[in-house]
Amino acid sequence: MLLAWALTLGAIIGSFLNVLIHRLPLGQNIAWPSSYCPHCHTPLKLWHNIPILSWLLLRGRCGYCGAPIGVRYIAVEIASITIFGSSYWLLGASLDALLFGVVFALLLALSLIDWRYKAVPDSLNLTILAFALFANGHPLIALWYGLLFAGGFAMLRFVLSYYLYGKLRFLARDRLRTSWLAHYDILPSHEAMGEADIIVAATIGALLGVELGVIAIFLAALLSLPVALYRRHEDVQTPFVPFLALGAFVTFVMHEPLLRMLEAWYA
Repeated sequence: MLLAWALTLGAIIGSFLNVLIHRLPLGQNIAWPSSYCPHCHTPLKLWHNIPILSWLLLRGRCGYCGAPIGVRYIAVEIASITIFGSSYWLLGASLDALLFGVVFALLLALSLIDWRYKAVPDSLNLTILAFALFANGHPLIALWYGLLFAGGFAMLRFVLSYYLYGKLRFLARDRLRTSWLAHYDILPSHEAMGEADIIVAATIGALLGVELGVIAIFLAALLSLPVALYRRHEDVQTPFVPFLALGAFVTFVMHEPLLRMLEAWYA
């Protein structure tokens, strides 16, 4: 019975995530007006907003203008149900399970925004971090781990940016015989990772602790590598936030076997 409630909550929050994903990047109010069709802007009825079921009954189309409703909407709701179901399954009916579910659900929204716009709203990113600080019942310890991961990621960002793009600058300097200071005007600045990645790393540290947090980031790097290689010829950046979120969730769900593997590695 409690599992059914957890899944229902996941579906409701999944519907809200679709509002966040659509409205936050556009600077719109997430609470008002009520849900509307993005094509004809007609306000939706209550039965149009039933998670998953409405999309299936309407066959993926608006009930007014017939415009297609993207499969993303139902996919987000199913993903949110999976998140809250997993949180309940692993942590039981507890406040921790609720907070873990909220953090991962919001990370899902953040990931989809980052994938589309290559940027994320700081308001949402910092809100996720705030929830993560209280998810384990030890906010001060979570804050310590979060700052540790944020500092580590900030240093990693600097080092990677230096080695990946610093050589281009020095080659330009040598070619044009300019000083080390002048070459900063020759090439544009590039960063290997964004500031949003640092905040998400802090969230992972606060949520999972040191050992599981390191595993999550390692998994994120592995998951992102094939995608980055596949897109290397395209003139687009591959955002890292979606892979950090996915790596964190996989680590959360599989934390026991992953820890056993880590212990076997150290043994």
